[in-house]
Amino acid sequence: MSEGSNAVQLRLNAVLAGAGLEPLASEQAHRFEAYLLLLLRWNARVNLTAIRDEEGILSRHFVESIACARALPVGIATLLDFGSGAGFPGIPIALCRPEIAVTLAESQGKKAAFLHEAVRVLELLVSVHAQRAELLTAPFDCVALRAVDRMQWAVATASRLVRTGGWLALMTTSSEQDALKQAAGAGFSWSQAVPLPGAADRLLALGVHDSGFTSGC
Repeated sequence: MSEGSNAVQLRLNAVLAGAGLEPLASEQAHRFEAYLLLLLRWNARVNLTAIRDEEGILSRHFVESIACARALPVGIATLLDFGSGAGFPGIPIALCRPEIAVTLAESQGKKAAFLHEAVRVLELLVSVHAQRAELLTAPFDCVALRAVDRMQWAVATASRLVRTGGWLALMTTSSEQDALKQAAGAGFSWSQAVPLPGAADRLLALGVHDSGFTSGC
């Protein structure tokens, strides 16, 4: 392992510690470093994320997604990252929670190509659905959304892909969460939101799909 590589991993764990989160194990940190380098290389020619600098990716995308992964309830076997973009939060969830079978749904061709390459490089058992997420029909134990275009519409659509007893995981803000919960429909019961590090007012809203209801609008 190179000195530069080790420095990236140390910085990531330092950012996690600063956010009050436990550090990553050595192998996990190494794979996050490989993800970072791949993201920086692709982002130089493809607009994967508006945050383009190394420190910004570590302190915002990585830390927030790692916090989400750790906050997800136990017992989740399948998860859909709805509108995955550059892989957040789906790839960090796959790295932190290998017991979860993750599907990354991304309809934009260049971003989907990046996701395929990231899955290959990181040697993840992750599926990439390179079409619109609403074309999926099989239900998931959890559907996660973060920074998706037309977020209220996306939440209403995603709610239909959550199995009964499964979870909807919304990475949002306190000012937006009520509108998103309403968009999900009456079939969800919401637990207390989990604060997310990396930016002010960010949180993870977790709703469980109750039996006897049809989710969505």
